[in-house]
Amino acid sequence: MFSVSALFFTTAVGISPATVGTGLTLAGTCGVVTAFAAGRLCDRFGPRRVLLVAATAQGGALAAYCLTRGAGMFVLVACVAVGAESMQRTSRVALLARAFTGPDRVGVRARLRVVDNVSIAAGSGFAAVALAVGSRSAYVTAVLAAAVLTLVALVPLRALPALRESGGDRPARGGRSPLDDRRYLTATALHAVVSMQFLLLTVGMPLWVTGHTAAPEVTVALLLLLNTGLVSVLQVWSTRLVGDVPSAGRAVFHGTVLLLAACLCYAAAGYPSGAGFAVALLVAAVVAHSLGEIVSETGGWELAFEWAHPADSGAYQGVSQAGVAIGRAVAPVIVTSTAIGLGLPGWLLLGGVFLAAGAGTRALSARRQAPHPTLSAPQAALSARQVP
Repeated sequence: MFSVSALFFTTAVGISPATVGTGLTLAGTCGVVTAFAAGRLCDRFGPRRVLLVAATAQGGALAAYCLTRGAGMFVLVACVAVGAESMQRTSRVALLARAFTGPDRVGVRARLRVVDNVSIAAGSGFAAVALAVGSRSAYVTAVLAAAVLTLVALVPLRALPALRESGGDRPARGGRSPLDDRRYLTATALHAVVSMQFLLLTVGMPLWVTGHTAAPEVTVALLLLLNTGLVSVLQVWSTRLVGDVPSAGRAVFHGTVLLLAACLCYAAAGYPSGAGFAVALLVAAVVAHSLGEIVSETGGWELAFEWAHPADSGAYQGVSQAGVAIGRAVAPVIVTSTAIGLGLPGWLLLGGVFLAAGAGTRALSARRQAPHPTLSAPQAALSARQVP
């Protein structure tokens, strides 16, 4: 879907690019709401059940794209698809928060991210066939394949054992609301700023390469492949850098230093020079960007887990994922208005914003604050169990 969605909507469905942009913006707003709401639902019904419902809804919505006619129906289906995807992200993280403890949580999440990147690469290869054919039937086939794969995922999801304790598949309540936790809200806001780097790579970099550098257009695909490879190889390794809250804060800061370096290399590639020199600078930029992404994400995961109240892990992860959704929703406007619109000053401004968010995270993690209460005996026994 990453590779074919834009052309599918404009070519196969016949919706204008402006309508697609507006509809996906509205869907992104819906995703923020559902990411937050999913956290509460996970605490009430259990993250496994929410994950099953969300995956079913997303698979159905992807299939419904093929029946879409008109802007109104497109917006409705897009809201369901993006909203369900956001619910899945929250419920997956909530499931990890309940099934694993300590460094296991960050380690498992790192491994899942590697699986994500390898799967995206494989899906992009399949999508390349549809793009090469270029017909409506090819696009429809690709979208239906995405829908079928999403629904097939229900089979292993249903096989996951329910996490049980006294009281069933729901954790005991009695914690505090994440909306009253200033430390968690501050960390979430700072991480939302850092998370804009994802759209810098997928939106800002392609626009910059094709419109402002001497590098050939094929460089964009090669740079994205480089990023996918680096994340796949190094994400699990990066978990060795994080063992507690202070080290997580330092990891986020060091990651944003690398993001600033990446912004400088991107900007330098835009100055008049030969194609070879521009490509070399872009490769250096993506290497720094990828390393910054890997390290900052690992630190952010640790803080999101460690600062969540154990009795309300779903609600806390819902707030965390809603913050990421907000960051990604506003990122296209911010990236295009700074780096793409202003050139070197814009790249410096964007890199400075990343660095400021990293410095704020490090300062917040260095403060000595009272930890959340420990889990009760039944909850501790639950957390000791690991879902295979």
